[in-house]
Parts: sequence; C-alpha cells; structure tokens
Amino acid sequence: MRPAAMGKALAARIEDDRWSRLEARLICGGKSNLTFELHSPAGELILRRPPTGEVLPRAHDMGREVRVQAALRGSDVPVAEIVWFEPEPGFLDAPFYVMERIPGVVLRDELPAGPEFGSAALGEIACSVADTLARLHALDITELGLEGFGRPHEYAARQIRTWWRQFESAQTRDVPAVVELHRRLLAHNWNPSPRPSVVHGDYRLDNCVVEFAPRPRVCGVLDWELATLGDPLCDLGTLLLYWVEAGETEPLLTPSLTANAGFLTRRQIADRYSRISGRDLDDLDAYIALAHFKLVGIAQGIALRVKRGQTAGEDFGDIDAEIERVAAVGLDALKGAL
Repeated sequence: MRPAAMGKALAARIEDDRWSRLEARLICGGKSNLTFELHSPAGELILRRPPTGEVLPRAHDMGREVRVQAALRGSDVPVAEIVWFEPEPGFLDAPFYVMERIPGVVLRDELPAGPEFGSAALGEIACSVADTLARLHALDITELGLEGFGRPHEYAARQIRTWWRQFESAQTRDVPAVVELHRRLLAHNWNPSPRPSVVHGDYRLDNCVVEFAPRPRVCGVLDWELATLGDPLCDLGTLLLYWVEAGETEPLLTPSLTANAGFLTRRQIADRYSRISGRDLDDLDAYIALAHFKLVGIAQGIALRVKRGQTAGEDFGDIDAEIERVAAVGLDALKGAL
C-alpha cells in the first residue's frame, strides 16, 4: 500500500482534494483478502486486495466481489457501494477495489460497552442475521442480472471437489481426519439441487455490519470473496459452523462472540431461517459437515501462507491442530452428534 499515491489517485477520481491527505490502516481479523481502512479529512473508505505473494488458483477474485455487490445494491440485502475497481495489477501490485464504509459495528472479539448492547439487543441481532440470509436466498437471480455468475447444478458435490483440491494444493502434511471427512462427504446421498440462489460463501456474524439504534439489525454484509450461485443451504451450514455456543471449544481462526448470553442457539437460528425461507432442513447435518470441510481447505491455505511468510505478520497460532479439530467436528456432524 502506498498511501500518498493512493490518496492522490482517489482525490482525482472522486474530485475531492481532501483525499490527497490519506492515511491507511490494515484491519486485523481478515484471514484471506487484505482489508484496509482509508482515512482522510473527506471521510473513510475501505480498500480490498488479495494477500501478498502467490495465491491459490481461482482464489481472491476481486471482480467477483465487485460484481455481486453492484448487483445487490438497492435489494433487500444491504451492501457497500463500490467507488473504484482496478481489475489488473498496476497501480498496486494486485487487483483491488475501494468501497464506501458502512456506518455500524462489526461484532468480532468483544461486545461494545453500554446498556443498549444487552442480551435483548443481541437476540434481535441474531434474528436479523438469520433474516438477512433468508432474504438473500429469496432474491431473483435474473432480476439481479447474475445469470452465469456461477454453476448451481450439483453445487454441494462440486464444493467437495473444490475444497479437496484447495486442501491438496496447500497441503503441508497428512491429516487422516480430513481424508476421512472427504470420503464420507463423497459417499453422502445429497438431496437433488434446490432452486439456486445467490450464495455468499462465508456468511457469519463478523462478516456483517450491525447497528443498535434505532433498532438492532444487520445494516451491511461484507466479504463476498466466495460468492456464487448455488445451494442456499451451504450458506446456512457455514453460518452454523461459525455460530459457537456457550461451553464449546473456542475456534482459533474466527470469533466466538455468539457464545455470549442473548444470542440465539444454532437450532433457533436454523428454525428461524426455515420459517422465513420455507426450506426443508432435513439434511442440514450434512451441510454443516461440508462447511467444516470447506473451513479445513481455507485453514490449510492460511497454513501454507504462514509457512511462506505471506500473512502480513499476523500470528494465527497452531493452525495444524485447528485443522484436525475442525475435521473431527465435521465428522461428528455427519453422525448427527452436533
């Protein structure tokens, strides 16, 4: 990141000289694409770009994030407005885009202080997280202009193949639990593909911007790196993977804020989603297991970048042990143990 050059370019693009006095700060918490806060006397913006160094095939596609967010502007799903998109390396050493900063709070590691952030408000936020996902899956792909954005047929089966390839391409050691989870997912009798929808691909609480006034709700959805067209229940499985409950092991790579009193349980989230969407959740355990398998692939990619020194100095802890734990929990999900 070159703040002086970026500020000058933004000032010219937005036609506001105040952006020439730009300051940039890397936001810690992102485990994939790098996200920067851009500050100036004119206000704040957000810049997204791929991680430094070599990246896995087909990963970190800035154009995918830009296209889906542009399509969703004005829909029932709140997203940021895109300000600038550079699809090719040049100005920076990688493609990037700049978007507006959505006012609100991202709930990651701790809750804000104050009575307005109590358990009742957290329950409303949890309901809004489920409601927003159901609204995303109800959007008409044709009306959004997203035909051809993905290949929704047999989406779950292709996800298994995709994340196995990602795991293998970044593999640094043998992990028997991952091999077994892969085998069982391949053998699972997946239901016929439901009506396809836009799939976020990484939908969870800390990828949402929330506001607590005038009423607690989701006011923005972030991080559309994995968005495509596909099976909506994969998104629900992902949300429930990350929705930690009280007394459970704290995950290494993602927050566990939902274990706090006031948040709904996973079952309550699933039931609310089902009521609003009208979708059958009989095979939900398999989708939760698939979400764990996907996280294994993502975590293995992070492990490889850590080994190569490509994570901008961020300390991720013992990722090898976390990969084994996540795979084991995924196997428990297939047994209906979650």
